[in-house]
Amino acid sequence: MQQQTDQDLITEVLMGNTASYSELVKRHQRFVFTLAVRFAKNREDAEEIAQDCFVKAYRALGTFKQTSKFSTWLYTITYTTAMSFLRKKRIETQSIHGEENELQLEGHKSDLSGNLAESRSTNKYLDEAIATLQPDDVMIVTLFYKGEQSLEEIAQALNMPANTVKIRLHRARAKLKERLEFLLKDEVKELLWN
Repeated sequence: MQQQTDQDLITEVLMGNTASYSELVKRHQRFVFTLAVRFAKNREDAEEIAQDCFVKAYRALGTFKQTSKFSTWLYTITYTTAMSFLRKKRIETQSIHGEENELQLEGHKSDLSGNLAESRSTNKYLDEAIATLQPDDVMIVTLFYKGEQSLEEIAQALNMPANTVKIRLHRARAKLKERLEFLLKDEVKELLWN
């Protein structure tokens, strides 16, 4: 039995078969969650963002024009949902905690070097380096490498010219390289002195 395409599942959902939407969620939930974690930096917020994305996608499924891949459309929803969530959270956090929040963030960044001995995996370093990028750059890097989206698909998802995506991807790679060199240099120092 041949697996149904996303387009087939969408058609079934629009005809009233809500079980087909569950299959779409299963196919894309891991990557939507990965993107959400990149923005939110914690599991609870990422789960909330991912859930909101799938609810919004379900409600707007009738507006999906099918001129692009479903995943590209869904990642656009993920991006806008994450940005809205973070703006709302930042406003709430700043109004509650004021300047204390900024001090905590600064302390968190300096704690990265203290945690290097615990986290030796390449993925951990890469995640730390990606976390230092701007949100748009995080999305571009994640979509390109983990989502295996083309520059054109990313441009469509982020509503920006493909050339801009290409330039930002290049700059993000340079920043990642610089940050990874810094993180790995500190790890080597720590290993030598212990």
